[in-house]
Amino acid sequence: MAGLLGGSSSALLFASRGPASASSRRTSLASTNGQIFGRNLRKDFVGGLRKGRSHFRLSVANVATELSSVEQAENLAAKESQRPVFPFSAIVGQDEMKLCLLLNVIDPKIGGVMIMGDRGTGKSTTVRSLVDLLPEIKVVAGDPFNSDPSDPETMGMEVRDKILQGEKLPVLITKITMVDLPLGATEDRVCGTIDIEKALTEGVKAFEPGLLAKANRGILYVDEVNLLDDHLVDVLLDSAASGWNTVEREGISISHPARFILIGSGNPEEGELRPQLLDRFGMHAQVGTVKDAELRVKIVEERAKFDQNPKVFREAYRVEQEKLQNQISGARENLSSVQIDHDLRVKISRVCAELNVDGLRGDIVTNRSAKALAALKGREKVTAEDIAVVIPNCLRHRLRKDPLESIDSGLLVIEKFYEVFS
Repeated sequence: MAGLLGGSSSALLFASRGPASASSRRTSLASTNGQIFGRNLRKDFVGGLRKGRSHFRLSVANVATELSSVEQAENLAAKESQRPVFPFSAIVGQDEMKLCLLLNVIDPKIGGVMIMGDRGTGKSTTVRSLVDLLPEIKVVAGDPFNSDPSDPETMGMEVRDKILQGEKLPVLITKITMVDLPLGATEDRVCGTIDIEKALTEGVKAFEPGLLAKANRGILYVDEVNLLDDHLVDVLLDSAASGWNTVEREGISISHPARFILIGSGNPEEGELRPQLLDRFGMHAQVGTVKDAELRVKIVEERAKFDQNPKVFREAYRVEQEKLQNQISGARENLSSVQIDHDLRVKISRVCAELNVDGLRGDIVTNRSAKALAALKGREKVTAEDIAVVIPNCLRHRLRKDPLESIDSGLLVIEKFYEVFS
């Protein structure tokens, strides 16, 4: 773990890309049954819809309560049969990328990670290996938005109405979900649309949640994000800015929470990312190709062992995985008690101001990341060393581009840091 908290990345793991694991695609119970009805419908539909919605709510609660044990058995069976994921702790090098991912799991409000690097450097493998380390959260059973039973900011409107009426809702404990956003996804699939099946069979207008609903309180991963269509980029920008997704179509008017950790990866040679979206990523990690021959051989051998017998390979790293998972859980619990001195806050803002960083996102993200790193190390106070580790990743992508500048933007941030903090 000491190596994980080091500076720049120096090694990589090559792995073929594949679909996300079954556990990462898993959502809370009855995601397809938990439909949320549209509002602002014509008056002649209102009475019938209210009756239908009342009955529907009752059925969702009952099904969630009765099938909770069945769901756990199905999840266990799915976990046994799912495609094996390369262990996070087995990935060689790439300390910068791994640290950024861990800090976002500890504090999702950091705002996500943008990972840019050469092809075949293990970007997708590292992100998907994070699934095994994701902590468990409480969700309302049968709710398609993974609503938090105690936080109104991440509750769907249906759940909030039930709580205001004093209803007791069944609660499940499930792992944070990771949702893959394919490049070819349609806007309807991402945002959600009208439920055609319900419209044809029951004659009512109902909302069918999309990927943004599924990713609420979870992770939304976009591979090759710099190739994403502009209309999907606009959708992500709107949701990332407000934390809510609003759908207005076919007589449906609905808003639901969409607070997720946005993780993107891409190859800079394949195109630049729009600056509006780049600014929405809290941290930016750069990944390079390893040059050391011995290290390359070690990476190839580790990959060969995993391909030959994934179960045995994963079992060899089980203790390290559990240790890291416990460390993350402890850091999440202790995050609220971590303090950062006012003097350090002032110096962070001085660095941002002297680098001409637009806006205040750089200041906010650097403060949050430094506190998350201190919590990961088991301390309750942020030090200058913590800030030195995270500040290049927080500010590198926020600097104004100079076409004549040959120095890496991360080095410019480090130089300014030592100038201010000395």
